[in-house]
Amino acid sequence: MPTKTDLSLILLSWYDRDHRDLPWRVSPPMAARGDRADPYHVWLSEVMLQQTTVPAVKSYFARFIERWPTVLALAEAPSDEVMAAWAGLGYYARARNLKKCAEAVVRDHGGRFPDTEDGLRALPGIGDYTAAAVAAIAFNRQAAVMDGNVERVVSRLYAISTPLPAAKALIRQKVAELTPADRPGDFAQGMMDLGATICTPKRPACALCPLRELCQALVADDPERFPVKAAKKERPLRQGAAFVAVNADGEILLRRRVDSGLLGGMTEVPTTGWTARCDGETGAAAAPFVADWEPCGSITHVFTHFELRLSIWRAQVRSGAAGGDDGWWEAVTNLERQALPTVMKKAIAQAIPRAFNKTKDHQ
Repeated sequence: MPTKTDLSLILLSWYDRDHRDLPWRVSPPMAARGDRADPYHVWLSEVMLQQTTVPAVKSYFARFIERWPTVLALAEAPSDEVMAAWAGLGYYARARNLKKCAEAVVRDHGGRFPDTEDGLRALPGIGDYTAAAVAAIAFNRQAAVMDGNVERVVSRLYAISTPLPAAKALIRQKVAELTPADRPGDFAQGMMDLGATICTPKRPACALCPLRELCQALVADDPERFPVKAAKKERPLRQGAAFVAVNADGEILLRRRVDSGLLGGMTEVPTTGWTARCDGETGAAAAPFVADWEPCGSITHVFTHFELRLSIWRAQVRSGAAGGDDGWWEAVTNLERQALPTVMKKAIAQAIPRAFNKTKDHQ
């Protein structure tokens, strides 16, 4: 039976051959020459990758690096521009913390990321996983890096039958035991790649897995049973309304949400007071001002903990109409440059079907 040292060597050998080429990563041949991953790139990619897929993140990462090539540039960027660039990645508290973290690195650390887990964890928005990932990948610290892919690989290796999230502590212990002192960052990335490309949630390619001889789940011939998950609670349905006001100049009334809470600091069309815990009004009587509001159907958007159904209302108003104390009129052709979350883009597109096609035509 191979030892834990054998396992890390087997995995690293596989990673050297079959690693994914990712724009924020230093590949094994480059690392062998002494090249080190840029902590800024590692941190930025890890924050983006939380709850988001690699294909979706690649283009966002490229745009961020082109626009803000250093942590200093990001720290000095206007918050509204950062939020607008983030729009579409979801979980917008991450974008707010991204800016705060960059500012803290510049203000408190001279523009250099701390090189320990504890130092990284003290920064805004950095939790256990991100601290471990940056410490291991950028600074070669022997840190236990555990994302969803690693959880799946380890739970199958040891056939851990305790359901998640209760099993996380045991899985983390196993990851810490397996992580070698030499090349811990490559080991972490190898585990991530293995989970993403071979040890997948459904129909894992076990025949191609370099760790198949070690996998207890494969011995039991039931890898897909792991990780075991607790029964999901039913996601509640919340309701509300969104109001898309359009003037004769082809402008839409927008406003900025408060900084705290869901979608904090993002741009929106006026909506009623729905939250994750309660419904908002759904009728035209709740509109921000009196107008000939016409129903335009509804849209549905799924958040992590609830599903939202918005009734969509549209009104044509005169140019020069007041936008209210917290609102402004924005040209339809400029919508892609605004910090509109996906749910608001859906609402606008429901009322103005070609709104975002038009913006693309003018870019």
